[in-house]
Amino acid sequence: MNRFLNSLVFSILASAFLVTHAHGADRPNILFLICDDLNCDLGAYGHPQVQTPNIDRLASRGVLFENTHCQYPLCGPSRASFMTGMYPDQTLVRRNAIYIREHVPNVLTIPQAFRLDGYLAVRIGKVFHYNVPRHIGTSGHDDPYSWNYTINPRGRDKEEEDKIFSLVPNTFGGTLSWLAADGKDEEQTDGIAATEAIKLLEKYSRQERPFFMTVGLYRPHTPFVAPKKYFDMYPLHEIKVPNVPESYLAQLPQPAISSIRRKKDQIDLDDKLARQAIQAYYASISFADAQLGRIMASLKSSNLEQNTVVVFTSDHGYHMGEHGHWQKTTLFENATRVPLVIAGPGITEKGQVAKGLVEMVDIYPTMVELANQEIPKQVSGVSLSPILKDVHLTVRSSALTQYNNGYSIRTNRYRYTEWGEKGDLGAELYDHESDPEELINLIDRLEVQDLQMEMAIQLHARIKNARKVPTGIRQIQTVSGRRVPQPNP
Repeated sequence: MNRFLNSLVFSILASAFLVTHAHGADRPNILFLICDDLNCDLGAYGHPQVQTPNIDRLASRGVLFENTHCQYPLCGPSRASFMTGMYPDQTLVRRNAIYIREHVPNVLTIPQAFRLDGYLAVRIGKVFHYNVPRHIGTSGHDDPYSWNYTINPRGRDKEEEDKIFSLVPNTFGGTLSWLAADGKDEEQTDGIAATEAIKLLEKYSRQERPFFMTVGLYRPHTPFVAPKKYFDMYPLHEIKVPNVPESYLAQLPQPAISSIRRKKDQIDLDDKLARQAIQAYYASISFADAQLGRIMASLKSSNLEQNTVVVFTSDHGYHMGEHGHWQKTTLFENATRVPLVIAGPGITEKGQVAKGLVEMVDIYPTMVELANQEIPKQVSGVSLSPILKDVHLTVRSSALTQYNNGYSIRTNRYRYTEWGEKGDLGAELYDHESDPEELINLIDRLEVQDLQMEMAIQLHARIKNARKVPTGIRQIQTVSGRRVPQPNP
């Protein structure tokens, strides 16, 4: 009884974050599709090799955001950020393996906001942080207060880990590892997730209650596991490995060097291994795309498509040899930039590309506005609803990302990064007009001193705002235990 009363009290208190709730017939379903460790190597984003027909099709009936950036290029902090609409310095989640309520016990997550508004909130797969592949088939570091119902798929990829090749034997999630698997899509964890989503969509098509369904796929996170047919789509001789200038590292401050050289087993991969890793990553992307296609086909066949907002994204970007780095955790474009596509009712700019800057914290307010709810006061993001009606509009002049002791802003033309306290450990400045690959650090050039000062002022203002405690949020700076704290507003 006490547990029930505590939960009830929390729900009542949490609802205070919502100014009003929308009721009535004008309440679309929400289908939130999240890939893990996916960069913008997609057909819809212009990649010349990677085949993603289903994501491309989704983009053709919605808006593709070309310049979206995460708040932290690491799974746990990024997911905690966009699922709450708060910056990492507000959630206090700056590493993996943290339950969101350890630091912000009374936070209102996206699905929780929809639950309080009468939606059925469902999770399939990975949404909050999971250790991959160890947590596959479990709830990982999930937030139980967010959902009415959860499903934790576990497939053949988990059962056949002994077959996976890894640069570090018996280590799969934190290093490059891959497997061209036997069997069918439906036997893999993400294939099972798609099957479960299809079952629920068919069920919900016969019900009047609106749903908020999140499907979190594990791929293309390492280990890169996909049926062999997806590997065959990318012959090794057609794979191109990024070139890095020999003198490149000499122009970087030490924290930036550390971020791209942190995994000793992945430094200076030989050409064959590099090609194999890229092939496996591409195969995992196409496999994930196929599962998304199965889900979206079911959405259409169940007659739910016209009243369902579909949001597709990833948690952060990913390096595949760019800057001499593999995987994530840098403040370069490769790690900060993510795909974002929004389609469904209320979107008039179908098949259009929005080029303006967007942050992942903007997903939360966009969803609730499309569902005719008021934006919770805790949310720091900005709704993208105006852009869904006119892709030429912009809502931001910069996008902010942080990692360890570094902060970076991306403007329409430049990227400016400071390490340490106001750059005392070094800074970087890149001109995307002349250097889209961010290989020429301009920071020491006299002709950009005024520009650097201007960018520094912008960055410091962004950091200050991103550190403000959100309205109504209780922060816990340190946590001694390893448990999910009880909500205690």
